[in-house]
Amino acid sequence: MTYFRLVPLLWRRRRLRFECRRRLSDWRKNAGIVKTADCVINLFWQLFFGFHGLLLICLAIHYIQKMFLSIWHYLHTTFFRYWLKWLIRQVTGKCELQRIFHSFIQGATRAIKTEYSLEASKSKVLRDALQAKEDTVDNHITQIVKQKKIQLEKDAEFKVNLKVCLLQICGYKKLMKNVEDLRKQVFDSENDEHEALLMKLWKLLMPNVELDSRISKQWGDIGFQGDDPKTDFRGMGMLGLANLVFFSEHYPEVARQVLSHSNHPKLGYSYAIVGINLTEMAYSLLSSGALKPHFYNLVPGSPQLEHFQRFYSYLVYEFDKFWFQEEPESIMLFNQYREKFHEKVKRLLQQPSVLLVLTLDSEI
Repeated sequence: MTYFRLVPLLWRRRRLRFECRRRLSDWRKNAGIVKTADCVINLFWQLFFGFHGLLLICLAIHYIQKMFLSIWHYLHTTFFRYWLKWLIRQVTGKCELQRIFHSFIQGATRAIKTEYSLEASKSKVLRDALQAKEDTVDNHITQIVKQKKIQLEKDAEFKVNLKVCLLQICGYKKLMKNVEDLRKQVFDSENDEHEALLMKLWKLLMPNVELDSRISKQWGDIGFQGDDPKTDFRGMGMLGLANLVFFSEHYPEVARQVLSHSNHPKLGYSYAIVGINLTEMAYSLLSSGALKPHFYNLVPGSPQLEHFQRFYSYLVYEFDKFWFQEEPESIMLFNQYREKFHEKVKRLLQQPSVLLVLTLDSEI
């Protein structure tokens, strides 16, 4: 074989060896990548199923707890509570209502425990007392005394204490209905009473300024959004207007001061709109039952609409102070700070001795 024929052959062999090595190297690299990818995928699925497995376990524990709590509640209310009450009565000679009245002074704790005792009772006579009207309370008390065999000569205060609690409990329900009826009442510009109430609000807040016309941009000066305030009452109806007027009429100096604060160049807000928003807050607290401790401590009888509106006045005054203490960066953060204030009020209402009344600062 000549030299010239040998050179190409050697060159082809060298290229073949190089190509084989390159392909082997590529295969090893690809195999490593595939292996790594498989490991990553396997790890992902292990974590995925592990997380979901843990989640399923947590959910199972949660539902098992709820199931046991439901079973315990059923057994307690159906069997254990009844026999425990019977046993304590045999020992003390007093029924549960008597023990409540002797253990707690007049106020929220006594009324709430009385309400629960009546609700959980197996006796229809006691449960029906929760639906009593103000003029039928005495009749329900007489039936309860007979049902529970209360010896009034030994417990002369029983009827008085029970009457106060029933008036508070049933009065709260009546107040909820009255507030709801007022909320559902739509502001009607054709209604002279509605219009008169709206004009009264203007005169209370702006006594030295004449309103140019019923439809006017001047309404923005007291915090309404448009030229006609009626559009702002859609959510809370006449309840929103009634609360604004009540606050301005019963606390005129405070109302004007809060209005002045609302015009602050940096921390200002829409006075009327915020007032209507706080009406919604007061309404939700009333509807949820969160206001029971406050009213039970405040009123030794049936709470009235005025008591609700005084609580609203407390909210307006305290929110104004809260807003300026927090110094929010923008009015766009209103909902965030409103919710923070809402949570603060709810925490206060959880205290058994709570009493939220408007207390004026000395400079006012």
